Amino acid sequence: MLATLGDLVDDIVVHFAGPINVATDTPAIVSRRRGGSAANVAATAGVLGQPVRFLGQIGSDAVGTVLVTELGAAGVDTQFVQRSGSTGTVVVLVGPDAERSMLTDRRTCAELADPHPQWLDGIATLHVPLYSLIEGATAFTAVTLIDWARDRGIAISLDLSSTALMASAGLDSVRALVVRLRPDIVFANRSEADMFGFDRLPADAIAVVKNGPEPTLIRVPAEAETTDDETYTVPTTGITDVTDTTGAGDAFAAGFLTFHRWRYNPTEACVHAHRTARRILTGERR
Repeated sequence: MLATLGDLVDDIVVHFAGPINVATDTPAIVSRRRGGSAANVAATAGVLGQPVRFLGQIGSDAVGTVLVTELGAAGVDTQFVQRSGSTGTVVVLVGPDAERSMLTDRRTCAELADPHPQWLDGIATLHVPLYSLIEGATAFTAVTLIDWARDRGIAISLDLSSTALMASAGLDSVRALVVRLRPDIVFANRSEADMFGFDRLPADAIAVVKNGPEPTLIRVPAEAETTDDETYTVPTTGITDVTDTTGAGDAFAAGFLTFHRWRYNPTEACVHAHRTARRILTGERR
């Protein structure tokens, strides 16, 4: 079973077709949907048929109840979700180029506390976005669970998540944390990998670097000291009708982790991850 640890939030998505008119009206299409990087990965993996558990904290309000119910409907085990405080909200601004900017208010997502070893029962891989490792009680909980997972032989997957997050947390601190956690798989986009330093990614981890429509770079560590690391580039499937990039990276991670768990090699898992992300990029969402 896969477990993801992190945020489940209420996304308010604003699509606008032109420049924002400051101090007056700007026509837009506004919608709401379930969000949060860890929740997105869990939901997509669940839809793919991968047994998956979500670990996190969400508000004890009506919005939180709706979001947890929706996540469960996607096939996700939510038995250990903690409920307290107010549900977090993210305002997602999607411009004419389909790229997005996010205004985040995590609220209770950052306050997940009192981890229990039972949360990891039956888990083979634990996926944690960097968002869960930086702020509040959730950061301590995430590190604790990763340490417990490592002791139990559970594979660790990390997503670098955001250049802005790395900058605000301090790049040297983030690098030291990633090295200390010893992940088995690290996901990043091109800008995140460039900021972190591709050569600084843990040498023992599979490194997966997405680059938008360009090929994905995968570095697979050598199996013995006498051999070199292997690096592959995996072409993406051509997409010309991108409507929104929000959650595409999470869908990619879900696809990769699911098919890698199903014994596909990293390049084969990447091909399936591209197909999974394509559903999000072209507007096919769960």
